[in-house]
Amino acid sequence: MLLYLRLLKESFAFAINALRNNKLRTLLSLLGVTIGIFSIIAVLAAVDSLDNKISTDLRGLDKNTIYLMKFSFGPSDIPAWKRDQFPNVKYDEYLYLKGSVTNTAEVAYQIFTKTENIKYDSKIVSTVTIVPVSHELIDIQGLEFEKGRFYNESESNSGAKVVVLGNDIATNLFEDVEPIGKDVRLYGQRFRVIGVLKKKGAGLFGDSTDSAAYIPVNFVRQKFGDNNDSLSNVIIFKPEDGVDMEAYKAEISQRLRAYRGIKAGEMDNFFINVFSGFTDLIDGIIGSMKLGGWVISGFSLLVGGFGIANIMFVSVKERTHLIGIQKSLGAKNRFILFQFLFEAIILSVIGGLVGLLMVWGIAVGLTKVLDFEFVLSMGNVFLGAGLAGIIGLISGILPAISASRLDPVEAIRTGM
Repeated sequence: MLLYLRLLKESFAFAINALRNNKLRTLLSLLGVTIGIFSIIAVLAAVDSLDNKISTDLRGLDKNTIYLMKFSFGPSDIPAWKRDQFPNVKYDEYLYLKGSVTNTAEVAYQIFTKTENIKYDSKIVSTVTIVPVSHELIDIQGLEFEKGRFYNESESNSGAKVVVLGNDIATNLFEDVEPIGKDVRLYGQRFRVIGVLKKKGAGLFGDSTDSAAYIPVNFVRQKFGDNNDSLSNVIIFKPEDGVDMEAYKAEISQRLRAYRGIKAGEMDNFFINVFSGFTDLIDGIIGSMKLGGWVISGFSLLVGGFGIANIMFVSVKERTHLIGIQKSLGAKNRFILFQFLFEAIILSVIGGLVGLLMVWGIAVGLTKVLDFEFVLSMGNVFLGAGLAGIIGLISGILPAISASRLDPVEAIRTGM
């Protein structure tokens, strides 16, 4: 054991000496490993950060949540021209399905509309995401409040002029003023502020709840009507725990087909989108990003491996005389083998650590500049260091074997 510890120490000294004496050559040789490790770990760190952000943004949503609408979350076999003819889901369909579909915890009705301006006194916040939705959304999405409350069933059904503000909207409008109970102007009318949501941070898929305002869906229905083509509607279902999802979807489809009078054999003119399908799509995209990162970075690692092998062959050539002397003094082949193998691994790990340091620096910088947390996990750090070590091992094995097999007499003669 002590012999191998001495060998490791000596190899490390040789590696450091090689770095000092051949700075440019070593730098160019390690550049491939550095770039390769940087590329792989940067991609993995970005994907982990993305995954973490998705989990945070979607934490309040049940994967079994269903979105019934005229659009599909994913690709569809139905031609686009045919999908364009699908009707919007209607409020009366929401009421019918709410009262007839079994095994349902909550059903909500939401309208997608364009952004608006909200005004308080002389202050205006532009392009606010307006979310007209029925009162059940609070139990489906699990919105968290900094102060106040969500509107109740009575306010929702009557289309009361009340509003729940996202954190950024409330901060920009009121600053240090207490917002609850104040009136803001929206759609040219006064809305009473009854709640302010907790700050969530930037949303992955666009604006988060911080820049949104929630109002009763029936206000928008009363203002724009139920047949406005500029609006898109959705019915959101939250099934009870343990429900057979295929049977649940089939029941929704059967009841809506019957309500719309769709005959047997005719295709559905609506889509039942399960939220888990959306998350599976995102997982697939993330997996493809990881694979793409590995493929692209693999070429850099390959170049880096050749660079390490090259510098080790040169090192063997330069130290042939020394190898001969060591062998003549009794050094065994494995001693010479491990000496060069350790040196290759150490050089490669140094390159890998530089790549990891670059990823860490960029992650810290971007986290400070952007409203997004970049995560460099210890798992990725160990993976990067391990990959660098493996590259060094593979790249150094042939030069190390060639060094260990040198004849001591020929080696001394060659070096003279």
